[in-house]
Amino acid sequence: MFTDRKDAGKKLAAALEKFKGTDAMVLAIPRGGVEVGFYVAEHLELPLFPVVSRKLPYPDNPEAGFGAIAEDGSTFIFEDALGWLSKGEIEEIKRRQIDEIGRRVRVFRAGKPLPPLEGRTILLVDDGIAMGSTMRASIKLCRNQKAAKVVVASPVAGPDTVREMVRLADEAVVLETPAFFQAVAQVYRHWQDVPDEEVAAFLKKRGQGGLGPDA
Repeated sequence: MFTDRKDAGKKLAAALEKFKGTDAMVLAIPRGGVEVGFYVAEHLELPLFPVVSRKLPYPDNPEAGFGAIAEDGSTFIFEDALGWLSKGEIEEIKRRQIDEIGRRVRVFRAGKPLPPLEGRTILLVDDGIAMGSTMRASIKLCRNQKAAKVVVASPVAGPDTVREMVRLADEAVVLETPAFFQAVAQVYRHWQDVPDEEVAAFLKKRGQGGLGPDA
């Protein structure tokens, strides 16, 4: 459906055309979301900042997550996870992810806080939404910071996840909703991980950073 993240970002930007030149701000979830967010912000002539939200992985299956935590501590946890993990286990996993969040904030924003979100329209961008936990935590962050409007924007998500995003955010713009959706990578012809250096390069192009001291 998409050649790569550049193709997806440009198509997503076209779907968000009404926000061009407004007071909106693009917050992109590293790593892959920053590449998509770069093309959205570039086309719409909007500022771009990374918002760091991390999946909370199961101890015995780190590819699967039971929730997520954002850089301000906003946390989302799937209810059924509470029956599988103790409170102590959850807190230890959160602590480890908070450490990684701190590292990424230092690398991608030189340790600086996010700009004020109060009263702003926020376009929350990722390269795809699978379970949706990191996006949920990011929405909570925007709500806690009193954003005026939160728009979830992604090239792809499953139908059930889109319905949940519509419920949680003020608007959801999702280009593709495959009926049999198993992984974000399935809708990209070319898919690879985005290293810190590339994330920093995209941010630098928009005048918002570069590699920080922990790189």
